[in-house]
Parts: sequence; C-alpha cells; structure tokens
Amino acid sequence: MIIFQRCSLKRILQHAQCYLRSLENSKSLARAFPSVLLHGHRNTSSVPGIAERTLIAVKPDGVQRRLVGKVIQRFEQKGFKLVGLKMLQVSEDLLSQHYRELRTKPFYPSLVHYMTSGPVVVMVWEGHNVVQTSRAMVGQTNPAEARPGTVRGDFSIHVSRNVVHASDSLEGAQREIQLWFQGQELLTWTCCNHTNTYEE
Repeated sequence: MIIFQRCSLKRILQHAQCYLRSLENSKSLARAFPSVLLHGHRNTSSVPGIAERTLIAVKPDGVQRRLVGKVIQRFEQKGFKLVGLKMLQVSEDLLSQHYRELRTKPFYPSLVHYMTSGPVVVMVWEGHNVVQTSRAMVGQTNPAEARPGTVRGDFSIHVSRNVVHASDSLEGAQREIQLWFQGQELLTWTCCNHTNTYEE
C-alpha cells in the first residue's frame, strides 16, 4: 500500500512538472504572438531555415502571356509551400518603395510605366533555402544570360520583359514581403507531404 502511494505520488509530481513546463511554453508563445502577427511567419520545424520566405512576382508581361500557372507549377513541383497570393494593379507609390535603389537610374520611368501597364500576380513561397533557390530557378536578370530550364531562360528574350521578380536576399525578401502583404494575408499551415520534403 505504501509502495503504491509512493508510485502514485511520483506520478502526480511528474504530471505537475509537465504541466508547469507547458505553462511556461504557453507564456513564451504568448510573448512571441505579436511578432507572428507583425511578420506573418513562424518557424514550425526543427530544420534550420525551413520557414524562410521569399517574394515572387509575375510581372505584367508574364500575366499577359498566361504564364502565372507555369510559374506556380515550378515552385510547387520543387517542393516549396505557397503561403500568400494576390493579383493587383500596382501603384507608383508601391513601386517607388519596392525599387527604391533604382529611382535615380535613367531607366526608372520606363520601368514604372512597364510595371503599371497591367496586373501583377505576387506571391510568397516558404521553404528551406527558398531565397537562394528561387533566384536560381528564375535565372539571370537578363534572359539572354539565363540558362535553359530557368523561368527567364525558357519564357523571355529581353531584359525589359523578363516575366518575374524574385527577392535577391533574405533581408530583401523580408522587406518586400512586408511591403506587398499585410500580416493577416499570409498563412501558416502544415503541408500534408512535409515529411517527404524534409527530414526532421
């Protein structure tokens, strides 16, 4: 009887410790919650960089040529996860912020004219090393230098109409995502084939 009581007491203490740990984890999550709302993203895996995100935009020429589906298909087949998607007519103000480093360039007015000439489809993709991999998938800025098999290498021939934009760095991706998307427009969800893409 005494042994049974000791075992029961030990089990109760173990449960109590687990409960206290879960409370502490809940407090940590609550502290992080505003950050999740602000950035629209959280790391839900033990794999480093799995929740890295990048911005991909199909430019007006890509939309006009009905290439949106082909671009999406390439990223899905690669194994990246779509967490944000919308179509919009871009304002000059938004472009001014997006292309802030190019505003003093002589070609900037023609760039704005081109980017406001029709709708743009902008999306956010998530996955391991997604920024660098996306740049490789998209290809060189000048399609004449882009390799076959890349988006630009397969679908465009001139730098003035190069179909897509892809963030060029992790810092650039974070800035661009916050510029084009509100936090609530980005989803955090678990893909059903996650274990076939990443080893935990």
